[in-house]
Amino acid sequence: MVTLENEYLKVNVNAFGAQLSSIIDKNDGLEHIWQGNPNVWAYHAPNLFPVVGGCINDSILVDGQTYPIKRHGFARNSAFKKIESSPSHAQFALRFNEETLKAFPYKFEFQVVYHLDKNQLRIMYKVINLDDKTIYFSVGAHPAFNVPFNYNEKYEDYYVEFEQDENPPAHLLSANGFFNGETKNINIENNKLFLKPELFNADALVFKNLTSRKVTLKSTQHQKTIKVEFPHFNYLGLWAKPGASFLCIEPWLGCADTEGVQIEFSKKEAIQEVAHGHVFETEFCVKIG
Repeated sequence: MVTLENEYLKVNVNAFGAQLSSIIDKNDGLEHIWQGNPNVWAYHAPNLFPVVGGCINDSILVDGQTYPIKRHGFARNSAFKKIESSPSHAQFALRFNEETLKAFPYKFEFQVVYHLDKNQLRIMYKVINLDDKTIYFSVGAHPAFNVPFNYNEKYEDYYVEFEQDENPPAHLLSANGFFNGETKNINIENNKLFLKPELFNADALVFKNLTSRKVTLKSTQHQKTIKVEFPHFNYLGLWAKPGASFLCIEPWLGCADTEGVQIEFSKKEAIQEVAHGHVFETEFCVKIG
């Protein structure tokens, strides 16, 4: 476990999955990351790579060959190597190996970088192409924030406020975790989506190509907030286990498959690419307000 700390926040990151496991606000002592009850949902904030969401037949099709890969990819269940760390900075890396090549036939290094700056935590993803061809991949975040913040509050006291004035449809997932072509209009009033336990009865709400690049988790009972900024991510997922006391705010560069016939991985919706000899970088930020 690596600890980052300043006068505002204390942050813990586990090298297994390079997973953020704790953000404590030193002003009030509150823990803001879900602590991973295995009877509900065992993760805290998994990093999703090299796929986001589910793939048809739990596999991808690369150059006509099928490779088995589970929902959200293997990074979240892999041991990363700590490259460097300091009181405000930590960098982890997962490099291709015999096991990854069985599921993802590319030579890569996937890095997750955490940087603590006052009351905000920046998380950067790097995909380094170590292959002799273009690499195709998806990458995304899945942080779960405790809701409510305080024990004397209700889940329904909280809402997600979008940065821009918009009311986008949510793209729905089937029971198998694939887009089914259906959308649902969500009741967003004055940029606010109020939380209800039944909001996620049919899995995550996925928003495509939002105008907003910031969302803020707020309460009607106090002024404390959690802001997630994702300037380069075109997809956003919101999810919780129905009835569980957390909310996942998930910036994605990639998404689940659509029900139907499996297509070549390089043609997959929202797929990313990095050319031979190049490095892909993107980041998002969590700010405790």
